[in-house]
Amino acid sequence: MLGVMASTRPDNGAPSGTGATATRRGPLIVEIVALVVLTVVDSVPLVGGRPAHGMTGELLTSIVPGFGSTAAVLAVLRRRFVARIGLLSGGVIAISLVNTAISSLAHDSVHGTPGLTETLAIALLVGAGCRRLDRYPVIGLGVAGGVAMTVAPVLRYGVGSSMALLAVPAALVWGGSLAVGLTLRDTDDRRLAALAEARTAERLRLARELHDFVAHHVTGIVVRAQAARVVADRPGAGPDADVYREIEEAGSDALTAMRRLVGMLRTDAPVPAPSATGIREAVLDAASGYGRISTEFPDELDRLTLAPEVITMVHRVVLEALTNVRRHAPEATEARVTARVQHDPAADVLVLEISNDGVRGEPGGGTGYGLIGMTERVTALGGTLRAGAESGRQWRITVRLPLDDGIATEVSR
Repeated sequence: MLGVMASTRPDNGAPSGTGATATRRGPLIVEIVALVVLTVVDSVPLVGGRPAHGMTGELLTSIVPGFGSTAAVLAVLRRRFVARIGLLSGGVIAISLVNTAISSLAHDSVHGTPGLTETLAIALLVGAGCRRLDRYPVIGLGVAGGVAMTVAPVLRYGVGSSMALLAVPAALVWGGSLAVGLTLRDTDDRRLAALAEARTAERLRLARELHDFVAHHVTGIVVRAQAARVVADRPGAGPDADVYREIEEAGSDALTAMRRLVGMLRTDAPVPAPSATGIREAVLDAASGYGRISTEFPDELDRLTLAPEVITMVHRVVLEALTNVRRHAPEATEARVTARVQHDPAADVLVLEISNDGVRGEPGGGTGYGLIGMTERVTALGGTLRAGAESGRQWRITVRLPLDDGIATEVSR
């Protein structure tokens, strides 16, 4: 029954394709076969049985067995009309109760059928309803389904009949349908909660992207504007067209980044990775426009193939680190970015260092979101990040990332 009930799950987010279609059709075929078999079993007592008495008996003999078939059809239709599961369930239970009433009132005229088809149909619909409906309709459906499934054998055949013993397995089937339906309901709730949590985490990540990009460009605008003011204050100095052009370009880049990321926040689209394909390109792209920077990359890095998420991490860390230098250490005369592969006995390690001679990297009065974002990015890939002042006037950020399988696909020594 678990496999049968599992088929009532919504198709939202379900995988598409031949495999998924086969997965959905399998339980449906099992249901149809089971319902057909039980319909045949229910009809056996009518073949060669004692004839019904009178016109009423003959009429009931032709109508009552049709209740089970109708219930079976409605149980199968629940898959197509998921939004109408409450109506279908209520209809089938009502049919079953009518069947029970007719059989109990006219048992001298017509011999009731075992009702196995009805029992399975109600069980399927009760389980599906427990999964789909709200709390109070679920309670009503569960109680009504229990009455229809467990009381029917007793009323139809009488307390002294051996057929009344069918109430025991019917009660077990009813309890199983409730358990499976509620279990799948809990699974759905957990899945939806996980999706909501993942969506929230993605939005927070996009917010950090917005902080990284916009803070970088806006800080550049401020620095260039300050430089233009200093130049303009000099006697006889005219406006520097290059400086104003750089300010315009930085502002345009900031607006573009802001529009792109705000659009992603609205549509839940993923953040594209930088166009760089290697560490050298990622660092140079992040440092573009900074000016006071020196870099050092051994040739070994050019032969190192890294996963795209590693390139993205390097780009974002360098971008955020240089933005912090501009914002919190304006007195720095130079920033330095180095990257190398350290060959340890356990594993090769990518070491990325960003340093500046202005000491301050992110003062205590700041929000700290920059360092938090960098640390989260590095930690997510299995690496570590350390930031702090060192001897003399120097602030250093050191990233160490083990080059495990999946991180580095090729290291040529």
